[in-house]
Amino acid sequence: MVPSSPPRKCILTPAQLAWFQTSDTHKLIVEYIEMLNESVVGAKLSDEVVESEAVKAILAILDHVESIARDTPPVDNSSSRFGNPAFRTFYDKIADIASTLHTKIPSLPPQTIPEISLYFIESWGNRSRIDYGSGMEMNFLCWLLTLHKLQILSAADSKPLVLRVFWKYIRVMRLLQSTYWLEPAGSHGVWGLDDYHFLPFLWGAAQLRGHKYIRPKSIHDPEIVEEYAKEYIYFACIQFINSIKTASLRWHSPMLDDISAVKTWDKVNSGMIKMYKAEVLGKLPVMQHFLFGSIIPYEGPPPPMDEDFAVDAHIGHTHPHPPLGNVGSSHTNEASGVSPRDIAGGWGDCCGIPVPSAFGAARAEQQGNTHHNNMLPMDRFGGGGGGGGPGASIGLIGKGIRPVPFD
Repeated sequence: MVPSSPPRKCILTPAQLAWFQTSDTHKLIVEYIEMLNESVVGAKLSDEVVESEAVKAILAILDHVESIARDTPPVDNSSSRFGNPAFRTFYDKIADIASTLHTKIPSLPPQTIPEISLYFIESWGNRSRIDYGSGMEMNFLCWLLTLHKLQILSAADSKPLVLRVFWKYIRVMRLLQSTYWLEPAGSHGVWGLDDYHFLPFLWGAAQLRGHKYIRPKSIHDPEIVEEYAKEYIYFACIQFINSIKTASLRWHSPMLDDISAVKTWDKVNSGMIKMYKAEVLGKLPVMQHFLFGSIIPYEGPPPPMDEDFAVDAHIGHTHPHPPLGNVGSSHTNEASGVSPRDIAGGWGDCCGIPVPSAFGAARAEQQGNTHHNNMLPMDRFGGGGGGGGPGASIGLIGKGIRPVPFD
């Protein structure tokens, strides 16, 4: 085992990202996702699972995080639709006790705790921006991956890790999102299928593979959603979206609506894995924030010594910004099949105007605010810029939405 070292941000340029996508670390992360994925094919949330001592310790840690959130109420911030400052208090409490919590994990080498703890701390959201996205979700995944690499967790733990640990994490995150009105990370609420998350849909689709009766289009049937949300993560996520969003999935969640037209859950599941590699692991605005250390290493080229990559102090990270003039356009060049959004580096930059929490937007609507909770400020970019989550602009419907890789 390589001596533990503090994780740090390493990917700042497209060239570094391209190297990462061919690296053993990229392969390691994808293989871990796929191992957990295969462990829950056909499984229900109510299935009996064997919880190892390590899994029990992790669940106890998540219970502790939940109790801290419940003991840290939001401050009066009713005039704002954006993140509640009390989240920073919650975050600091977690950071203060993270090392102590890790001592409860059996057989965990003490020298690895500082490195592993950072992934855990960053799993709950960004302290300065009070936001959350699939990059933070990936930190939780990689927290589990570090424990797997240290042989604290084993392949035999895979099923309980998804059905118990990860599902507990999602429920705690829903509490944080609703309590502190965490903003969707990224200026357009992208890279998450429900503003915040990606992996619940990926592993949720695995649960449904081969199901005799339920089809992807069933997410549009309220009775089926209500019945199966108790057993299947995918339907529980749809139920959550419906509980905080008005109108239909077609309007506020065009990507999920597109996916519902796929014939089988097998194709949904395999397409989700492809999409995760392309839209999370393959996107610079996500990966530039990821931390690499001795357990999850980066051994690629260093960033160029160029003033264009100086630290952007207002946000706390480094990267070049594409021109905003292209990001807002959803029109595709018919000759090349490439949209300006692709040319600009994917769904758009990560440092644009903040997107309000769906909870805050819904509250504003209840109070008579003229902005509909599905018409978020990203519309100022001119016809969209969203990435397919519920925060996606109505202007994107039928206009240049990137096709989903499910066929």
